[in-house]
Amino acid sequence: MASAVAFVQMTSDRSILHIDMDAFYVSVELLRHPELRGLPVVVGGTGGRGVVAAASYEARRYGIHSALSSAIARKLCPDAVFIAPDISHYVEYSQKLHTIFESFTPLVEQISIDEAFLDVTGASLLMGDAVSIAWALRERVVSETQLTCSVGVAPNKFLAKLASEHAKPRAMAGGVQRGYQVFEVKRGHESEFLLPLPVQSLWGVGPATLAKLEAIGVRLVADLAELDVDIVCSAVGDVNGRHLHALAQGIDERTVEPERIAKSIGHEETFSSDLFDSEAVRRHLVRMSDLVARRCRDEGLAPRTCTVKIKYSDFVSITRSNTSPTPITSAQAMMQMIEGLLVDVEMARGVRLVGISTRNFAEPEAQLSLFDEGTHSQDVTSLDEVWAPATAAIDDIRERFGDDAIGLASTLHSKRRPGSSKWGPEE
Repeated sequence: MASAVAFVQMTSDRSILHIDMDAFYVSVELLRHPELRGLPVVVGGTGGRGVVAAASYEARRYGIHSALSSAIARKLCPDAVFIAPDISHYVEYSQKLHTIFESFTPLVEQISIDEAFLDVTGASLLMGDAVSIAWALRERVVSETQLTCSVGVAPNKFLAKLASEHAKPRAMAGGVQRGYQVFEVKRGHESEFLLPLPVQSLWGVGPATLAKLEAIGVRLVADLAELDVDIVCSAVGDVNGRHLHALAQGIDERTVEPERIAKSIGHEETFSSDLFDSEAVRRHLVRMSDLVARRCRDEGLAPRTCTVKIKYSDFVSITRSNTSPTPITSAQAMMQMIEGLLVDVEMARGVRLVGISTRNFAEPEAQLSLFDEGTHSQDVTSLDEVWAPATAAIDDIRERFGDDAIGLASTLHSKRRPGSSKWGPEE
């Protein structure tokens, strides 16, 4: 009873929706290939080293899921239809969805290309209660995009996310179960919904944390909720322990953040055969830096930190980072930052994957430092300023004529497009 009382006392008066598109990449592809409806369809890398990006519910019946090796997926379902990802097309649909969401409330926090939180607390006077708004939103999505989504309704973001998972379709042995479509965790009844769930339903409970919790007898959320917070902290650490104990009580005080800033922007690719040539690795990084720098500019962000990721043929990964005191905006400055990070790459081991990621963002207004003249960081800043007019011209050309209209000279002979799929090479 104590847990139930805690739920009632800590529940906010907000009404939060979590929108999760149903098999988003696959659903968008089926609009272009309606003849594939009802078949096991997989969007992902089609080559031997590819990775599944998304699977239709028919494909999920065979155990296929995102992040699974494409080779294993083919073994699980030899009849699966594979489609190479087309991210730019999915982004177009994501933008349409965002416009629909904002017609219901300005408080929209997009957390991925196919997920968003909406705070509809202030919309109830005009549009009805949160459940009515959820159904109306879902109908708008279907009407305007021909896509379906699942909607969770709850007093906070954590419970809304769990509710949307309960609303989703299910891949069953006998077929695909439709699902609730809209599922509400009612205020005052949070404990009835949350406590019976397995503890791995909580954000932050991965395999390692799960093992530690099971060691102290925790298997359900109810088990965790009944423990003293100090016992949980002693098992999984103070910060994580307090976080998980609060979630087990249904407590999540985070607000919906409409201007959510990306924590990192990056891109990585797996190659169909290992690379043993350092110059080949560099050419791919040049191409990726062009892509990542443009994505940063599109977001109105400029990173200070750039990280290179290398995965060898034995699946061992290394990462190397460099940070500039001033933000950068051009691919050329980005490459200059990471050039020195490549010196210890052991090419004889064979490189399977290469990637670039950026973080530590600031406004894209680099200024010359008064104190670092002659340093490598100053050179990066100067290079960024020199390339600023050309970078703006390149962005304008691509905006008008498409991404393939202009590119970096060193990538002209590459067979890969600037944004080749991160889910692996095609056949």
